Amino acid sequence: QVQLVESGGGLVQAGGSLRLSCATSGRTSSTLSMAWFRRVPGQEREFVATINRYTRNHADSLKGRFTISRDNAKNTVYLQLNSLKPEDTAVYYCAAREYSTDEAYYTRVYEYDYWGQGTQVTVSS
Repeated sequence: QVQLVESGGGLVQAGGSLRLSCATSGRTSSTLSMAWFRRVPGQEREFVATINRYTRNHADSLKGRFTISRDNAKNTVYLQLNSLKPEDTAVYYCAAREYSTDEAYYTRVYEYDYWGQGTQVTVSS
């Protein structure tokens, strides 16, 4: 069983930065495809970014501001959030699924098997 624990959320002013972490246990994270999603209040959970062994993909609307990365030695995935805006206020979730190929990437909630509890990011104007 895979467990995911997010951390790093908090309150930040517009224009600021945060780095979210997702610690994985129960499996070696290198055998998993990892992703970040977020849920803005009143909306459905939306795709933010995903990372395989050697490739990563970001939501088009967030490219250039958000960056996903991983440290397999630490079984941890990160999401760097830069130039934050009030509309980035959301609960950010880490997700995982079985790794398939580096060419495949998944952006739908139902495509992921494991989820963390989420970490709140609040951006003040």
